[in-house]
Amino acid sequence: MEDNECRDGGKKVRLANTPLSASQILTRILPSGGGDAENLQRILRLLTSYGVFSEHREFGGERKYSLTEIGKSLVTDAEGLSYLPYVLQHHQDALMSAWPLVHEAVLDPTIEPFVKVRGEPAYSYYGKMPEMNGLMRKALSGVSVPFMTSVLDGYDGFKGVKRLVDVGGSAGDCLRMILQKHRFICEGINFDLPEVVAEAPSIPGVTHIGGDMFKSIPVADAIFMKWVLTTWTDDECKLIMENCYKALPAGGKLIACEPVLPDDSNESQRTRALLEGDIFVMTIYRAKDDNSFYFFLFILPGSYALSGR
Repeated sequence: MEDNECRDGGKKVRLANTPLSASQILTRILPSGGGDAENLQRILRLLTSYGVFSEHREFGGERKYSLTEIGKSLVTDAEGLSYLPYVLQHHQDALMSAWPLVHEAVLDPTIEPFVKVRGEPAYSYYGKMPEMNGLMRKALSGVSVPFMTSVLDGYDGFKGVKRLVDVGGSAGDCLRMILQKHRFICEGINFDLPEVVAEAPSIPGVTHIGGDMFKSIPVADAIFMKWVLTTWTDDECKLIMENCYKALPAGGKLIACEPVLPDDSNESQRTRALLEGDIFVMTIYRAKDDNSFYFFLFILPGSYALSGR
């Protein structure tokens, strides 16, 4: 699993993902010694069964492990991003404590299991917990880059846009990628809660603005939002849409990227991921959500929806 560089004839050669035994991995985790390689191997074998590692073993010899494509997605890349913060964010104690009460969403859909455990909605709880907020920003950045790569490869609806607002843009990764590809966009506005944008990095061409999308949204030629509407009620989505309408000029455009549940409850990984996401939203953010916000979405002039995650 090593990812080192050496020089061969003046050229850099990358030696990536070399299979390692549990004991070899342990020496890299604990250089000063200690730990139990046998217990580590038990974990590695389980993760291999889930496709995180590939197991290499010749003639019944020592087991060695290398990363699969799934495993590589958990390793920090050159931009400092990976899927790992997203996995960790979903398994924090504050969120995990809500799962034993998931049945309460059936008995009483007016209050989320998270609220019943923590006494307040998830977003306000995050705002009081700097470490949770920071992990969420890293998680959103880690999953946004591959998602936006696919969006930008297949969608050309940014033509003619000079000023673009990303509502709920977190650290600004989506805007950074959009502006890098579409140089004709003169200004990007990363709009999120004040405590979120206060930690956002400086990005060329992007201005970070703190505010509340339920009160107003900065004026722009087009509004972009990703995975925002799905965590709010229909009435809340209607209010967001009304503020988008007020912020857009005649002929303006709203570009919304939201997960859409499939009609068929099949066994595909895509369907399972979407349904798992739906239960996560039900448990943590909104116990009742029928996704009828699409009615409000399509009454906006020039609006466009991109579905899936």
